[in-house]
Amino acid sequence: MKKWNEQHENINERQIDTNLNCKIVSSLDKVFPKKEPEECENTLVALKGETVSFQIAYFWEGKNKIYGDISETTIESCSVKDAQNLFSIKDISIRKVLLVPCQYTNHAEYDDDYLITEPGVYPDLLREMDSMGFPVVSDQWRSLWIDFNIPKDAAAGIYEISFVLRNNTTVNSEEVFKKTAAVRLEILDYELPELDIPHTEWLHCDCLAQYYKVPVFSDEHWRIIEKFITTAVKRSCNMIYTPLFTPPLDTAIGGERLTVQLVDVYLKDNKVTPESDYEFGFDKFEYWVALGEKCGIKYFEMSHLFTQWGARSAPKIMAVVENEIKQIFGWNTEACGKEYVNFLSQFLKALNKEIHKLGIQDRVYFHISDEPSKDQIGTYMSAKEQVIDYLKDYHLIDAISNYEFYEKHLIDEPVCSSDHIKDFLTDEKRPEILWVYYCTVQNLNVSNRFIAMPGSRTRILGDMIYRHRIDGFLHWGFNFYNSQYSLYAIDPYQITDADGAFPAGDPFLVYPGENGTPEESIRIMIMNEAFSDYRALKLLEKLTNRNEAIACLDEKVYGQLTFDHYPHQEDYVVNVRKMVNQRIKEAIEKTNIS
Repeated sequence: MKKWNEQHENINERQIDTNLNCKIVSSLDKVFPKKEPEECENTLVALKGETVSFQIAYFWEGKNKIYGDISETTIESCSVKDAQNLFSIKDISIRKVLLVPCQYTNHAEYDDDYLITEPGVYPDLLREMDSMGFPVVSDQWRSLWIDFNIPKDAAAGIYEISFVLRNNTTVNSEEVFKKTAAVRLEILDYELPELDIPHTEWLHCDCLAQYYKVPVFSDEHWRIIEKFITTAVKRSCNMIYTPLFTPPLDTAIGGERLTVQLVDVYLKDNKVTPESDYEFGFDKFEYWVALGEKCGIKYFEMSHLFTQWGARSAPKIMAVVENEIKQIFGWNTEACGKEYVNFLSQFLKALNKEIHKLGIQDRVYFHISDEPSKDQIGTYMSAKEQVIDYLKDYHLIDAISNYEFYEKHLIDEPVCSSDHIKDFLTDEKRPEILWVYYCTVQNLNVSNRFIAMPGSRTRILGDMIYRHRIDGFLHWGFNFYNSQYSLYAIDPYQITDADGAFPAGDPFLVYPGENGTPEESIRIMIMNEAFSDYRALKLLEKLTNRNEAIACLDEKVYGQLTFDHYPHQEDYVVNVRKMVNQRIKEAIEKTNIS
């Protein structure tokens, strides 16, 4: 290894000229055009089945914009015993990091742990390489995003991997630069375990239909939905938000979102009354479940049965009435009115039979209302009373940050915001099952994933979830491409902040790429790293014990890791994972010896 270290100590050694500077940069770094990034170690360690990432940052001193290309990638295997399943070039993906506009980077009140707070263009979008290659812009730092996608059957050992960067001669007629960037990859001889807690990022089907201009639940819409679910699963999501009826989320009171309703409703009478009879069709729901399972979804999260912020009304529900599709419930429907209660009674009985028919009853979660406040306890309680007899055999979760909801037995599995969760974590008060979530409001002192935040602030979530035995994670925005309150649709390539409502990056993790294919962001990759860290800690616990895993968090130095008290240095989260990897490696070697 000494020869290799000497050869690649400076990745800029083999070069044609000095106009292009290159650095190996951490996946947690966000490379801004006018700020030189810090170089990181050129060794990555991964478990089988894991994706690990890094960046090649480059700075062009030439006068004109040109285009570059990765003209050559080479892999040399060292200390690898299994020659049948070598890590290979097909397991490497290379994308260019593009800048996106961020007009609203943070709320008026913010802490010191933001990279920048001025409007501008920031690195976030990851785009596949095309024939043009990657942009090389004069006097600017840019970067390439490299993923090592480790197969589950990859041969363990050490690999030396180098990338040759040169200008794209098919676009620019003569060769201007040639540089080699090199890293080492060590694959440990153990597979990253599956995620053992639910992780949901709400998929907004209406936003997909609007952006791609396709009819809801048409063949093309289903094709696009499948691509987005597949991407979510690939990045550690195992639960899918299921629109039984149009989700009553992020909608202005009296307004409405595009109808996305999986359940067909047939009203036998010509108008809604407290005695009306209904029939239900579950064909689309069955297709949804089958599609989710095909993509790797394990848990199904039913859309909310009542409106957001207090459960005062029914969601928008469309039905066939005298051979016409009409809206029968919505903002004007009292949540606990006799008409809607009668409907829910019939619907939930039918849905229960359907769920058992599909055999997913142990993997279904229900919601009452999203984010009710303390002064809405009464309406929430009343709404729950209407449905609890039908839901008693299912998981019931809601985003609730006031401990009184749990104390009054209104919710058994609270999903608590990260800035209020300390009230739920004391031994004598802790719920048996406790989730965590964050959104736009969690902007001070806690982990989040706004574009303007450092990557380490996003990634440390995995360590926090492990440390406090959190039972699930929820976020509202996998692909919310609307303004706040869904007043109108937006172009997420131009507006990353729900048009000035939420800090840029909060509404979505993926961009709607061409042909219905989502384009990922730096943030979804770092979220994936966070859950890989959690899974690695769980593996170490299995191989040794929980105390050994917690010891890697180095709490003697920093104090107990909490959701609002944690080291903000990038080195911390990196070093925690290094320690976890080292302990896993030692445990594997010990097992092999014995």
